Amino acid sequence: MKAVKPFFLSSVLAVCCLYTACSSTGTPAPAPASVDAAQTSSVEAVKVVLQTLNITVHLPSELAPYEVVSVYPKVTGFVKRIKVDRGSRVKTGELIAQLEAPELIAQRAEAQAKLQSAESQLAASQAKLASDQSTYEKLTAAAATPGVVAKNDLNIAEKAAQADAAQVKSASSNVNAAEHSLQSITEIEGYLQVRAPFDGVVTERNVHPGALVGPTGGPGALVPLVRIETLARLRLVVPVPENYVAGIPEGTKVSFAVPAYPGQTFAGTVARISHVVDEKTRTMPVELDVMNPTGRLEPGTFTDVQWPVRRPQPTLFAPSSAVASTLQRTFLVRIDNGVAEWVDVKTGATSGNLTEVFGDIHAGDTIALHGTDEVQPGSRVNARLVSQESNSSR
Repeated sequence: MKAVKPFFLSSVLAVCCLYTACSSTGTPAPAPASVDAAQTSSVEAVKVVLQTLNITVHLPSELAPYEVVSVYPKVTGFVKRIKVDRGSRVKTGELIAQLEAPELIAQRAEAQAKLQSAESQLAASQAKLASDQSTYEKLTAAAATPGVVAKNDLNIAEKAAQADAAQVKSASSNVNAAEHSLQSITEIEGYLQVRAPFDGVVTERNVHPGALVGPTGGPGALVPLVRIETLARLRLVVPVPENYVAGIPEGTKVSFAVPAYPGQTFAGTVARISHVVDEKTRTMPVELDVMNPTGRLEPGTFTDVQWPVRRPQPTLFAPSSAVASTLQRTFLVRIDNGVAEWVDVKTGATSGNLTEVFGDIHAGDTIALHGTDEVQPGSRVNARLVSQESNSSR
């Protein structure tokens, strides 16, 4: 190995001395930043608020008649005439159709003949009873004189009167049975007149004169005579999601709109709550009574119901932007003493730019305005509070 030349060593020493001299006369280099300052981030933050939920959501629904019935006759017969058609308005008890059944005329005549026969037998039995009873009474009076009437004759007369009384009772029962039979036939004949069960409108007419009709399950019962619906009062059945079913008592007024009258709203009253959530749709049917005296609203119309959502007690709210979601969890970034932590929450209803949150969170907690998984738990955070008003204006 060759020895280092003296000239090279002297050159290196000269350069080092020159650098040292320059450094001593120049500005000192800045000190490196601390580790904590480098890891601290600044975020906008807000407070979790406690308030009462009071919002309105739009739910689809459909109007239905309050009462609807498909009218079948109670007896089998032929349509003699029908007085109504689609769109006809009917009153309770109004005649809709007249039927005819020739066999009922024969049954009525037979029932009348049986009644007359039973009444004749009753009259004969009553006359015989009166005669035998008179004979028994005379023999009884004569028997007061010894030897005038044999005791056996008196017993025979008494038994005859008793038998006549039983015969009268039997004949009287036959008359009652015949009367009931005739009354039954008369009532059945009354069924040949088909009448409206309630006030409403005929929405279907399915038969014409001469058609064979009858009760459900019998001959001629292929289709109902007519279909009648109530229009003056309607049902509005609203499928309310299970998140919105609390806090709506019966009697609450609810507004809705229909496509036929754009820009107009109508109202119904909560009348019946099922209190059971459908397992398939996760909704609970709630019925509203809608008064429709002028008939403007039609059954079957789709509606947009403005359903009020209430809570029985105040709940916690956070800005919707503060709720962060990943594939595994939904959370808020809470900032406590400058340290970030993730708090798992469940969300509820949305009111404006605020969302209900449920979890290990409290009113007044400081959370990041913009939830993100970039702010890791345990990291140092400089929280800069902003007002809810300024947040809502963004």
